[in-house]
Amino acid sequence: MKASKIVYKPVGLALGALSGAVAGAAFKQAWKVLGHDDDAPDATDADRAWREILLAAALQGAIFAVVKAAVDRGGATAAHRLTGVWPG
Repeated sequence: MKASKIVYKPVGLALGALSGAVAGAAFKQAWKVLGHDDDAPDATDADRAWREILLAAALQGAIFAVVKAAVDRGGATAAHRLTGVWPG
């Protein structure tokens, strides 16, 4: 493994935790607007329809993927600017 990957690993882990928190907050806000409810449905929620549960899961997955990609790419770009070596 390259030294740049080893050095970047803790930064990537921290950014991953940060992106999870940001994505979770973004999903909650999006669900409040789209679902007209404070809490998104759980898969085992008997009071919610399949459509609502699957819509919430799809929205959550999309938001998490976009936020993770943006944070990962931003972190790699910042590391490249600081060190001159791409960490990936």
